[in-house]
Amino acid sequence: MKIGIIDYGMGNIQSVKNAIKKIGYSANLISNPKDVSNCNFLILPGVGAFPNAMKRLNESGLDKAIFKHVELQKPILGICLGMQLLFSKSYEFGEAPGLDLVKGDVLPFSDYIKEKIPHMGWNNAYTRKSGYKNFEGDYYFVHSFFCKPRNPEDVLFSSNYGIDYCSAVDIDNRIFGVQFHPEKSQTLGLNLLKFIIGICSK
Repeated sequence: MKIGIIDYGMGNIQSVKNAIKKIGYSANLISNPKDVSNCNFLILPGVGAFPNAMKRLNESGLDKAIFKHVELQKPILGICLGMQLLFSKSYEFGEAPGLDLVKGDVLPFSDYIKEKIPHMGWNNAYTRKSGYKNFEGDYYFVHSFFCKPRNPEDVLFSSNYGIDYCSAVDIDNRIFGVQFHPEKSQTLGLNLLKFIIGICSK
């Protein structure tokens, strides 16, 4: 399994790479779009603002490389901001288009809840998908926006912070996104990461 971690200057790259190593795999950091074609599995991490992240992906050509990767039916996992980037658009600092690999919007918590923002710390994630029941539990979150898929079937995990919201997506065991940080979520997060990579390596 050749795993590539997209390095566009906006992610916890090293912590993700270390997590991959802990679960028995190795990963290369990818900043050149040409190197994406050598990967069987892509990880798109991210911390920061959605518009700036999309600008960096677009200007580097990594967006087109990601599209080609997905067209070839190869799997991708977005983490935190990386999950949000998979969606059609975000309303962070106005309206900004995303990669549109998951149909839906990224919305501000501030329009829906009175709780403290950002949502930061441990929170429960639960699922209706039987194959993932063993991975229900507490994960580590840091975010001010949440994802709302148009297709409810795309929801892998849900969480609650003032409102119920989608905290992970799965489309055909090929396009995955997690709002939480599995690399910071101790054994449960590492086990989920290993399970997802395992599914995609078959």
